[in-house]
Amino acid sequence: MERRRVELEEKRRKLEEMKRAREERMAATAALRRPVPATPANDRYTRDIPATSTRGNRQQVDDLLDNILGQQPLLGTTPTTPAAHGLPANVPEQQHTGSGAEESFKLPQRVERVTYSRGVQTLDIPTESDAQLANHDQEINQAGRETEEELRKRLEAEFEVEKERLEKQIQELVEEEKKRSRKTQVKELTEEERLEILAAPDFSRFLEDSGKIIQRALSDGYDYIRDYAIGGEETLESDNPHAVKSVCVFMDDRWTSNRSVTDVDWSPKFPELLAASYNKNLKALHDPDGVVAIWNMHLRERPEFVFHSQSDVLSVAFSPTHPNLVFGGTYAGQVMMWDTRSNHLPVLKTPLSSAHGHTYPIYSMQFVGSHNAYNLITGSTDGTICAWTGDMLSVPQETVELSHQGHYSKTREVSVTCFDFPDNENGTFWVGTEEGGIYVADRFDRAGQKSGINAREIYRAHNGPVTSVDFHPLKGSIDFSDLFLSTSVDWTVKLWRAKPGSKPSNGMPRVNSTGGQTTNVPPIYSFEESSDYVFDAKWHPNHPAVFGTVSGDGQFEIWNLNADTEVCSEIKLNLKGNTSDWMLQLQVPISSFTVGTGRAINKLAWEKKDGRYAALGTSDGLLHIYDVGSDITNPKEHEWHDFQKAVQALKQAGQTTSLSSLAI
Repeated sequence: MERRRVELEEKRRKLEEMKRAREERMAATAALRRPVPATPANDRYTRDIPATSTRGNRQQVDDLLDNILGQQPLLGTTPTTPAAHGLPANVPEQQHTGSGAEESFKLPQRVERVTYSRGVQTLDIPTESDAQLANHDQEINQAGRETEEELRKRLEAEFEVEKERLEKQIQELVEEEKKRSRKTQVKELTEEERLEILAAPDFSRFLEDSGKIIQRALSDGYDYIRDYAIGGEETLESDNPHAVKSVCVFMDDRWTSNRSVTDVDWSPKFPELLAASYNKNLKALHDPDGVVAIWNMHLRERPEFVFHSQSDVLSVAFSPTHPNLVFGGTYAGQVMMWDTRSNHLPVLKTPLSSAHGHTYPIYSMQFVGSHNAYNLITGSTDGTICAWTGDMLSVPQETVELSHQGHYSKTREVSVTCFDFPDNENGTFWVGTEEGGIYVADRFDRAGQKSGINAREIYRAHNGPVTSVDFHPLKGSIDFSDLFLSTSVDWTVKLWRAKPGSKPSNGMPRVNSTGGQTTNVPPIYSFEESSDYVFDAKWHPNHPAVFGTVSGDGQFEIWNLNADTEVCSEIKLNLKGNTSDWMLQLQVPISSFTVGTGRAINKLAWEKKDGRYAALGTSDGLLHIYDVGSDITNPKEHEWHDFQKAVQALKQAGQTTSLSSLAI
């Protein structure tokens, strides 16, 4: 404001200076037009001679008058001196002769009598006439008047232009100052106006997006004032390749309080995003029963997106081809699809009908197939497996009924609690059930073999419901994709090798589920270190011998089967030796952590890109993120060969050994 006022004063000062300069120029011009003052002696001469006549012209006139007066002396007067009569100095003086009072004069020669008057000064000058002088004076005066008129008009025009420009600038400054003053005035909104603004979709979207950007920047853990010139000797905790540390805990008082995490999945496109599903909040009956939250590693104070469901969401998975699509399985048996580009409600969902889809809880789902043809496979406790396409959820593409004559329950239906497909396999899968058995099943009919459970094979070793099944990832120089882990509420983790005849690609014949004797396939090893329910176990995506487990007592354990390669080599060379020491060593995980307040950990998910982070979902609605260190995420080349030796040694041991039997 003060700067604008100074600018206005400066403009007014310049305008006053221009006015004063104009008055001075007008006064100077008037002085040039003022006539030269005349004397009595040369009154007519000064009137007739132009003011611009040169001194040479005046001298010429004076010389002419002197010549005329000197050649014609005046007669009839007897002056005593020539000067007394106004005669020139060359007239001879009178002669005095004789005696007495008589005077004698020497008269000059008779000359023509000439009378003297003032008119002699107006004799014609042979150089220039009076008319010519008058005309010349008039022309000069006229030219001077025209030049002055043009100068005056030009100055007035310039002054008017400058005046208009300055007035326009002053007006613009005044208007701008008025606008600024109007903007600075805060308008008090009524309560209705505030509510209307807050309810506008555009304003809400702008506020939400802007808040996320600010919170991402504030959540960034980078030290912006770090001085790299000093402190270079310090070793950060993250530099330790064996360090396993907690990174953050995701929670939201509005949407995750009083809920349990039922499933976790990392985004295949964005490694910083992960989805977590939640069941109902019994203390908020008006809130949605199910919630899916999309969390961001760079936005730790609140979820990036929140999706709602009318039923508890028990399983969740990102689409491998469309990273903005998220699928969830509910307690009511519906499959729902949410879109991050839409609102919090599902954009597609399956109908609640027994003829099309599931009618019981969906505890497990998985995407299988090639990059161009993915199918969503869902399993429910109603004993069915359904295959869906992402763009149509009204009717399943396939429905496989799982039944078994030797089922422990009164019905033949197999209650599916979990399932998994091996890598590069989309037709055969392994199913975990409520009664503790693991079955092999096919999606398609093959050479007379109907789709469904293969009754000739069963993987039975658990004494309670199977909570998870996970096959080894197909990575590295050696294929371990036939190995899988299983967990159960019997407090154990089992290591299995799939029977070679289980895969139809091997060309071995299959028998119908109604005939033949069932073969029980034993596990390779049983890990019985846990003291509570084991809810989940997952192989590490990069390290071949590492897997993690979570249990009901809040324990997160990391196991490495290559813990001692020298002992493994000795066992392979001398199988008759004492193997109990090595077995005891396998029973102890390399890392064990009690997460949070010791509440049950329901799900474990490794980050899909390099397995650097492990996400742990607890029964109190918290989502813990752990950094497992570079020693696990970047395995050495010999790890695959070491793991092969360890598996062969376990297999050649010939039996399943538990910690209790070894202690005896």
